[in-house]
Amino acid sequence: MSDGTRIIDHGGGLQEACLNRGGLSLSLLNIGAATRDLRVTHRGRQVPVVLGYRDPRAYLTNPYYLGVIAGRVANRIGGARFMLDGQEQRLPANEGSNLLHGGDPGLSHRFWQMEPAGEAAVHLSYVSPHGENGFPGRVAFRIGVSLGENAVIYSMRATADRPSPVSLAQHNYFNLAGGGDIWTHLLNSPAGRYLPLDGAGIPTGSVDDAAGTRYDFRQGRTLAEMDPQREGTDINICFDAGPAPVLPAASLQAPNGLRMAVYSDQPGAQIYTAAGLEAHDGALPGQSLKPFAGICIEPQGYPDAVNNPQFPSVLVTPDQPYRQDLRLEFSEAPE
Repeated sequence: MSDGTRIIDHGGGLQEACLNRGGLSLSLLNIGAATRDLRVTHRGRQVPVVLGYRDPRAYLTNPYYLGVIAGRVANRIGGARFMLDGQEQRLPANEGSNLLHGGDPGLSHRFWQMEPAGEAAVHLSYVSPHGENGFPGRVAFRIGVSLGENAVIYSMRATADRPSPVSLAQHNYFNLAGGGDIWTHLLNSPAGRYLPLDGAGIPTGSVDDAAGTRYDFRQGRTLAEMDPQREGTDINICFDAGPAPVLPAASLQAPNGLRMAVYSDQPGAQIYTAAGLEAHDGALPGQSLKPFAGICIEPQGYPDAVNNPQFPSVLVTPDQPYRQDLRLEFSEAPE
């Protein structure tokens, strides 16, 4: 297929952008700014490397956040509340007593404006009004998605008219084998710390050394080695991020030799092995939607940072807009 960008109208306001460049093809929806399908040419065949639904309309519900941009604040806010300038901000809880991925519906289930932005690139925008899901301030979000040389680039920006928390996460479920489970995938990351959690999945407030724990990926380990009991993992690892990272924050490799390097300027990433992805129908051809069929590597601000002043701040102001740059680079793993 030739390089470029094509927009498909599915009706009812649902649009899909199809991007092609070199050995990459990418499908994006304007609901949740969701990555529906990503295919990488590897050893002569196109490998579908993210889980997706066959029917684009399934993203109107999408209870497992497949492929979306999660926010305004991704991950969890403990007690669905936080203090800002001496005032308690109460939010509508949607996971027990906590707030998950910005509420119901968050950015992941809103319609975005989508437009082509040159060859193999699109822009998506959404304006969240003051008070939406309890969050203060009018926040204008703009996401750029483009294909580079063997890479997918997500450029996330937001401006607010008053102080408000913003922390986005790109929520792809990766399976570099194209199907099956992810236990034989090898995960590597220079992250030497992680955030321990309480029983509700909320950070305790400490930042612990990963040495000697199953969350130490500095030497690389398969997901089966990390979780031999196959109970599932949903944890935030912490790394030293910079504005223009030159080394991967994480890399993932499948037995077929396909490798993905994740370049991020965020302070951490959530590692989720999809234990909660219940088995159901409707997957893209060749895929399965079931527990451990994919792994999410989600660069983002620390979860519950709004209630932990010792964490890096996720507060955005008119003078300090939000930005996140994420690059997924695909290659053949070295022998």
